[in-house]
Amino acid sequence: MPKKNMLKQIADLVSAGEVYISNHGYDELAADGIVVRDLITGISQAQLIENYPDYRKGPCVLVLQMDRDGKPVHVVWGIARSQSAPAVLVTAYRSDPERWTADFMRRKK
Repeated sequence: MPKKNMLKQIADLVSAGEVYISNHGYDELAADGIVVRDLITGISQAQLIENYPDYRKGPCVLVLQMDRDGKPVHVVWGIARSQSAPAVLVTAYRSDPERWTADFMRRKK
């Protein structure tokens, strides 16, 4: 898979309805009370935090998204190695303000 803009590629897949939620992703969504629909409909506003093009299971990105109440959610989206679809929601979690800068874009040292 070419290393083009991974976030755009994922957003395009999500917009086309080509989405898979991993078992771990479902567990984390439920644990933090995150509605998957918020993440799917909000993918176009996702902000890239980190890009992992060489992750062993396939390229993925860590992004900041907001839920319907405007609360920050960190989401890892990916595409399985040697595949071009679907976009996989690997995990999502409520961002801990103690571990992140005020804008939730960088980890505190």
